Amino acid sequence: MTTAHAPGCHSPALLRVSRFFLMSALLMLPLCHTTLAADRRHVTEPALPGAICATLSPPADNLQTALNHCQRGSTVLLAAGYYPSGPLRIPDGVSLWLEKGAILAASRNPQVYDRGQQRCGTLDTQGEGCRPFILITGTGSSVAGDGIIDGQGGQTMTGSNETWWALARRAQTTGLKQNEPRLIEADHARDITLYRVHLRNAPGFHLVIKQSTGVTVWGITIDTPASARNTDGIDPISSSDVTVAHSFIRTGDDNIAIKAGSGGPARYISLLSNHLYAGHGMSVGSETRGGVSDVLIKDLTLDGTTSGLRIKSDPSRGGRVERVDYQNICLRHNRRPVDIDTRYDIHARGEHIPVYQAIRLRQVSGEEGKLVIKGYDALHPVFVSLDGVHFSAGAQWQVENAHVLIGHGGVSPAPPGMPASPSAQTPQCNWIPFPETGRP
Repeated sequence: MTTAHAPGCHSPALLRVSRFFLMSALLMLPLCHTTLAADRRHVTEPALPGAICATLSPPADNLQTALNHCQRGSTVLLAAGYYPSGPLRIPDGVSLWLEKGAILAASRNPQVYDRGQQRCGTLDTQGEGCRPFILITGTGSSVAGDGIIDGQGGQTMTGSNETWWALARRAQTTGLKQNEPRLIEADHARDITLYRVHLRNAPGFHLVIKQSTGVTVWGITIDTPASARNTDGIDPISSSDVTVAHSFIRTGDDNIAIKAGSGGPARYISLLSNHLYAGHGMSVGSETRGGVSDVLIKDLTLDGTTSGLRIKSDPSRGGRVERVDYQNICLRHNRRPVDIDTRYDIHARGEHIPVYQAIRLRQVSGEEGKLVIKGYDALHPVFVSLDGVHFSAGAQWQVENAHVLIGHGGVSPAPPGMPASPSAQTPQCNWIPFPETGRP
């Protein structure tokens, strides 16, 4: 066993997967970052919007008109009741406030979301043939309140005998892509807030933050059945300075997934005090070609997610993932509590090889399951540090092409090839039942 010390680091023990390569002090440097990876803004809990310009009652067929007539800095308030609606756009600087008891229900008619090629509600080789239900593109807009936005993904589409979710399941069996609307999409937006609102039953992804800057998501609830395919909870895509805090998510795909494709990097992201339930876990990827960096994931519970802390990509869509800090994480009832893999699709081919560096797990506890750390090959290893990481004795490590550092807090059970390490301190786990809002 060889131990090496890099400048500015504590004296860790070093795991070498010796059949693949040797280790040097220089190669350890990416693991020893000391700068806190996080949203660069100082983010505090938002407030409900003020300056109400219109208060609407059901059915409010004039909702988009009311939004359009509001001046910047003002708010449309939906009183308690049921509001069926076609797709909406939140104007620049305008807020939508849903009172408790207000339900804004997305239309089930694919034609109203169609981008002009009559593809929405169908399968093809392209996908993305639908507009989102709510689109935010400006600066300073928000969606807030204690009401519900219901995507009606489990309801039969107008003119069809199939639901949005059934369409997605059929796509899986045919190898095609489904065309369905996202529930909320912030696209090239700035200084956007989502606060306290409940999202449920999205036809596709619930909240997509695409090429946007300065986004605060605080205290929201996302609730969709585990069987609903491709219903990601929150996806920051090629965005920066994003905070997601104090939110509850159960869904049919990734609870949260940080992605970076051709639109550029995803960076400076804080995920704080969130609670994840049914779903595929806390993910980075699978699209990482644009680069993912400077991510802080802290005070997180994962209760029943299939994967837990997951980084996934492959050579068809890979890129650099670096400076990702996991701190004070509690997991239970997970198949793969740690799932760091560079071959997400084992059949994928390409030149975009995933490179993961400076991945740090501190104060992480869980039960049994597979603990996976797999680099692409000997020339593209994964760099991971583990400090105060504790799982049940039955947990099984699968480590390949990896440089793993063990900090003073120790790790148990010990990864393969490592001697026994100090007893790992475990975080205080704040297990909270999912806040039921009722699914129709």
